[in-house]
Amino acid sequence: MKIGLLCSIIRKEEKLLIAELRERKVNLEILDDRDVILSLNSKNLEFDVVLERSLNHSRALYILKVLNDWGIRTVNSYPVVEICGNKILTTSFLTKHKVPSPKTVLAFTPNSALKAIEEIGYPVVLKPAVGSWGRLLSKVNDRESAETLLEHKAILGSYQHSIFYIQEYVPKLGRDIRSFVIGNETICAIYRYSSHWITNTARGGKAENCPVTKEIDNISKAAAQAVGGGVLAVDLFETDRGLLVNEVNHTMEFRNSIQTTGVNIPAKIIDYLLELPLIEKA
Repeated sequence: MKIGLLCSIIRKEEKLLIAELRERKVNLEILDDRDVILSLNSKNLEFDVVLERSLNHSRALYILKVLNDWGIRTVNSYPVVEICGNKILTTSFLTKHKVPSPKTVLAFTPNSALKAIEEIGYPVVLKPAVGSWGRLLSKVNDRESAETLLEHKAILGSYQHSIFYIQEYVPKLGRDIRSFVIGNETICAIYRYSSHWITNTARGGKAENCPVTKEIDNISKAAAQAVGGGVLAVDLFETDRGLLVNEVNHTMEFRNSIQTTGVNIPAKIIDYLLELPLIEKA
């Protein structure tokens, strides 16, 4: 069996995955997305499965599209990465499959965005459609801030910043939940604590084990299946309406969650990866 590991750089997570694969004596080839050359007229790469761990969303998306069109199984697949890499698509699919999520609206001009913000009520959160690690998120507390931010995004931002993804602000009370779903199993979850309203561990949030309750398990698996399933991390808000899905992440970081949860996450990922051909042939 030949497995490809598609990545941009080798971080702690990739080192753990590589070690797990080598311990199992799997035929592994590392694919640096900066060096990959794909023939669009004929198949020039051969793998049983490719595990996608790229930091560059556009590179990953196009590479996965070609690999999937060649009939090469990837984790995650092109459709899943396309959906999870775009917050608009993620929210649309969650809503389609009746998975609870924060109230979100889409607007296309500063004027319509301001109207939408005031209909939701302050504070709101503005997010770029494509992005990760909590970057370029803005909490908007009043009309003056909204007008300034919308003007800056429209004039100084790229085309994507003139598409306004506006979400109700959900008070986190200092924490949110990230659950890890592999296939049909919620393998573990963590609380992410921060005094800041953005709780990402990449932004300094502290991780603590979170027991996987039936509610967490059900909504996490529902969210994962809504976007197509695979190896995913689901971000959850605790509210008086129950749990809400904020985002679904397709290239999740897990270095801070292994010791915290006591679950060998890279081993679980590789287990899933190695079982895929058997599932496919069944």
